[in-house]
Order: sequence, then C-alpha cells, then structure tokens
Amino acid sequence: MQHGDDLEDDFVPDDLVALSDEEDLPNAEDIGGLLSADEDDAGAAQPSPAQSAAALEKKRKRRAKEKERKAKKRKLAETVEPVEPPSIAAQPPVMLADYLSSMQAKTFNEMSGIELADVQVPESAIVDTTAWTESRSLDQLVDFIVKVLPKLHTRLSQRPKSNGAPTLIYVAGAALRVADVTRVLRDKRLRGEKGGDVAKLFAKHFKLEEHVAYLKRTKIAAAVGTPGRLGKLLCDTDALATTALTHIILDVSFRDAKKRTLLDIPETRSEVFRTVLGAPKVLNGLRQGTIQLVLF
Repeated sequence: MQHGDDLEDDFVPDDLVALSDEEDLPNAEDIGGLLSADEDDAGAAQPSPAQSAAALEKKRKRRAKEKERKAKKRKLAETVEPVEPPSIAAQPPVMLADYLSSMQAKTFNEMSGIELADVQVPESAIVDTTAWTESRSLDQLVDFIVKVLPKLHTRLSQRPKSNGAPTLIYVAGAALRVADVTRVLRDKRLRGEKGGDVAKLFAKHFKLEEHVAYLKRTKIAAAVGTPGRLGKLLCDTDALATTALTHIILDVSFRDAKKRTLLDIPETRSEVFRTVLGAPKVLNGLRQGTIQLVLF
C-alpha cells in the first residue's frame, strides 16, 4: 500500500527544490573571503617591528627628558638658600609692645584687661633696635651689641663688683641654644680682659643647688639661661641678683626644628612672663627705667 507522502524510489528533486536547499549555505568562495577579511583585520592591529621600535624610542626619550627636568629642579632647590621670615624683633618699640602684650594675654588668659595692664612691659622699657638692618643670628650678636647697645658693651668689659649680679640676662629657649649663646658672649671683643664670667644656666645636667653655689662665689658679667632655670633663680633664691642688671635680651629670632620661637612655645612663653619678666624685682626695674628689654 502506498501513502501519499512516500517518495518513489526513483524520485529526483527538480532544480527549484535544489536551489532552495542551497541558499542558506555560503559557497567556498564566500567562506574564503570571510576568512581573508578576518586575517586582514588581525594584521592591521599589530604594528610592524619598525613601528614598535620607533614608539619605544620615543617613550624612552620622553622619560629621559622628564628625568633631566627633575634633576635640574632638584639642583636648583639645593643651590637656592631658604628665605627666612623677617624677625619680629626688627619692629619699632610701639609694635613690639603690642606684640608682647598679645603674648602676655595668651599666658595670663585668666586675667581681665585691667589686671593685664599691671603686668605689661612698658613701651618705654623696650630698646629701639630698628637701626640694625643685618641678620639677627648668633654670628652677628657681638656686632649687634657693640653697635646698637654701646652702654651694655661697656659694662660687659668692666669687672663686676658683686657675685651673682650680671649686667645682662639673655633668655634662650633650650639648653643647646644657651650653650651656643654663652660661647658667643665670651668673645674678647665684648669682655675684654677685665669682664666677668658668662654663666650658663639650664636644668639639664645641673641641679638648682649647683647653680646657686656657683653664682654666690662667681663674679659674672652675663647670665644666659632657659626661662625655667632663670625664673627659679630669680624667684626662689637670692643667688641671681638684679642690682647691676641693665639689659635683658629675649632670643625671639631663633626658631627651633619646628619653626617655633621662644614665645611661640606655650611652656617657655609662660615661664618668660611669669617668672623672668614677671619676677617682682625685674618688673619693677622695667617700670622704673633701670632695666631695658631687647628683642634679638
């Protein structure tokens, strides 16, 4: 029995049917074209050896120029000396009085304006050093005293009359700075042949009793010290006398490793105003005009 859908054994598809079956398949030439197109794209993405070498050479030169530029910039920075900010000490007395008042207000923040006025350093006690236009560094200190403070220079070269009674107190912020200032003040251009000793006063390595004993047996022309040790000697002992004292120098131009001055550091600022300038015998001398204050 034959079914309608069965093909006869000798059935051969006509041309139309054969073509319709072949439409979905690309011929060999088309496949070759597609493959060749892909290969061309891959070849275009990769530069030739000559192009790669040129790009690397260009990159190398760019890096070399950048390295040379940085080297020149570093060398320039090393040869240019850092510019130090102008010292507050170079200001005239009226401005220095305001500066000291503002520093005192930080120290005595519990005081009223009226109470502050009682402990302020009078403007008349501040020496005008504006004539000095050179650097306020230690290598200039001797010349500074000779030219700007002639009265002090004369007294430093004279033989002291009493033990422990300097004509100069120099206030510095740290022990190492005290040692450096002491060496400068021992210069023969200041002390001559008759000038007294220069006391080096700081707490590091020295007990208070040792300094008391030294001062009571020694005639000194100047006392260089930290505000903490000077304050104790002035307020708690009678070893450091003010009977011959004519000048107090505050070392305000020097900056420590953190770029802070003597009065920038809260601890030393407090000791300067409470126990050195605030010592009754010192404050009275400033008010009466027998002691002059110098900012260096």
